[in-house]
Amino acid sequence: MARILTITNQKGGVGKTTTCVNLAASLAATKKRVLMVDLDPQGNATMGCGVDKHTLEHSVYELLVGQTDVHRAIVAKSPSVPSSFDLIGANGDLTAAEVELLQLPRREFRLKMALAEVTDDYDYILIDNPPSLNLLTVNALSASSGVIIPMQCEYYALEGISALIGTIDKINKRLNPALQIEGILRTMFDPRMSLTKDVSAHLIEYFGDKVYRTVIPRNVRLAEAPSHGLPALLYDKNSRGAMAYLSLAGELLRRTEHKAATLTQEV
Repeated sequence: MARILTITNQKGGVGKTTTCVNLAASLAATKKRVLMVDLDPQGNATMGCGVDKHTLEHSVYELLVGQTDVHRAIVAKSPSVPSSFDLIGANGDLTAAEVELLQLPRREFRLKMALAEVTDDYDYILIDNPPSLNLLTVNALSASSGVIIPMQCEYYALEGISALIGTIDKINKRLNPALQIEGILRTMFDPRMSLTKDVSAHLIEYFGDKVYRTVIPRNVRLAEAPSHGLPALLYDKNSRGAMAYLSLAGELLRRTEHKAATLTQEV
């Protein structure tokens, strides 16, 4: 059964979409079966893995409001889709979903119910989110067992992460008792800056091993890749950005294996 992970942060510009696309590609490179769900009306994750959001026959919008099923919504791996993972894409139509969801039964669980049909088909399902807390994000958190929080090591990021943790705690108590923080990922990392080091130290002090050892550096090739519709791994596999996300995938897999081994021992 797939591990469903939400990549989110209520602050914009911290690398959520970059992380979702590149982590999906890196996990797929390790032979894992991966599905990425774009839950942001901007559709940047969709475009970033080589799919034109304007020509989607079925998008996550139709899936959430019940106009299509999950199998039709999935854009599978093909020669025209260079990424090595499957995708449920998004575009501007998703903006209307928030209003329509208010009128639908079990509105917080629409994504969870839809994905239930394919959880046995994948090892990982990664969900990209808009930079806000809305009904779309609530759907993602209700469907997931873990949250990956990308964040820059800057002062305002510390304030933002405390608000996000409060949100995760509320979702855990009211909608999804399985939800927990999977890990905190330091992005756009520049070790030459003293503020970066200070904030990084605070994160490790407060969150301990929830902070990934892997850091994502500022990297030109990583920034260029989306304009070519490619994850960095397929755009320039030797770039520092691509190598960092491969390292993150490895760290995520090791953590998953460790948790599974711990559960087995407890049983």
